[in-house]
Amino acid sequence: MPTVSQFYGIKIIMLYDDHNPPHFHVTHGECIALISIKDLRIIKGNLRKRALKMVVEWSRQHQKELFKNWELSSKHKILNYIDPLE
Repeated sequence: MPTVSQFYGIKIIMLYDDHNPPHFHVTHGECIALISIKDLRIIKGNLRKRALKMVVEWSRQHQKELFKNWELSSKHKILNYIDPLE
């Protein structure tokens, strides 16, 4: 499970050859969620409101990079690290 970014206790993970729709996994404390790259909504799981707000803000800034990593993961290639939320 490659970690593609990490900030404020939030870990962004992408899995190789994962199921559609394109998404990434988020962990924050005991909360776990799958977030759609396309519309930045929770597909499954939950996050605290503040953590979700930060993840959505970060995702908007890096949506193209997330789609690129999704493409790389489907080909089992090394994923790019994405800058954290500042």
